[in-house]
Amino acid sequence: MKVYSVSEINGQIHELLEASFPELWVEGEISNCRAYPSGHTYLTLKDENAQIQAVLFKGAALGVKFKPQDGLKVLVRARVSSYVKRGDVQLIISAMEPREKGALQLAFEQLKAKLAAEGLFDEARKKPLPLYPRRVGIVTSGQGAAVHDMITVLSRRWPSLEILVYPVKVQGEGAKEEISQAIADLNKLAPDTDVLLVGRGGGSIEDLWAFNEEIVARAIAASAIPVISCVGHETDTTIADFVSDVRAPTPSAAAELAAPDRAAVLARLDAFSQDLLGSVMDRIRGLEQRVSFAARHPFLQSPHRMYEERIKRVDELFGRLPEAARQVLLHAEKDLRLQMEKLDAFSPLKVLGRGYAIAEKWPERVILRRDDQVRPGDRVRVRLQEGSIHCEVKYEQDR
Repeated sequence: MKVYSVSEINGQIHELLEASFPELWVEGEISNCRAYPSGHTYLTLKDENAQIQAVLFKGAALGVKFKPQDGLKVLVRARVSSYVKRGDVQLIISAMEPREKGALQLAFEQLKAKLAAEGLFDEARKKPLPLYPRRVGIVTSGQGAAVHDMITVLSRRWPSLEILVYPVKVQGEGAKEEISQAIADLNKLAPDTDVLLVGRGGGSIEDLWAFNEEIVARAIAASAIPVISCVGHETDTTIADFVSDVRAPTPSAAAELAAPDRAAVLARLDAFSQDLLGSVMDRIRGLEQRVSFAARHPFLQSPHRMYEERIKRVDELFGRLPEAARQVLLHAEKDLRLQMEKLDAFSPLKVLGRGYAIAEKWPERVILRRDDQVRPGDRVRVRLQEGSIHCEVKYEQDR
């Protein structure tokens, strides 16, 4: 009897499964979905009665437009295999489609919800378009009707406008990278560009898909230059439309939004000029009426009337001046006498009249109040009520 090791059994099971089951389609609901930094995604497919492990390797994942997540019902193309180390049966997925919605529609809704949650669609972050741009950048295919239409409309509406065309792929492999790089380059190399037109002509959802890619949406959101999205026809809507500052239904409509109509601007300027001229003429007519009214005024017809009354008033005041001046002088004289009497009452001469004297150190004329202010030999003048006596200090008083 042959004895098998666990490794041998698992290896034979693996070979049997690989050889017995061709690639097949399996329908189920995703659960326990885990995406790893390596790019591989591990998940479980289940129905009402059973479940099976499955893996979506990085290479196959690149072809899946939407993000696998728990609860999605999907249809996968896979081969049956096993993980030899544990003996687990698993499906190796090569393709995946959503069962209830189209893959692109589901991917669109998932990315839209993600970016909306981050605030990239908020009106508060959208930049206004310049009224009178000097330079416009265009990010689109260098071939085809879209770029021709935009250049034609811009040149017709605002002939002095500088137009920069950055040609890119707008569908297929590499398109999303070229579009996002063009937006970044124009911001870096031509930062004085006033507005960017980003888009292409119409096509299927697959043709327009580059404008539904996250890398393009984030490039638009990061642009310091205002962006007008113009993808497809009026009924087409892309992620770029939601994140851009302004959405135009067509490339031609984007050009209409980006550049003012020169003829309309000139017409408005002409209307403003007429309004201004009318206002000035109305003002002049008003001033003429005021001048005419003033010319008929009696004072202007007989100017001497303006100062006759003033002359009479001056004469009247002049006649009253002597009486008023006399009254003022009498009051001033009375007040002066009163002040003189007050000064006389405080005069030191009044004190001398009562027998007192004032001693001064001479010739400094310093009033002496204490005996220590003089020394023997100092000269002193003594003021009396009438006259004065000059003395010399002979000895020092005991203190």
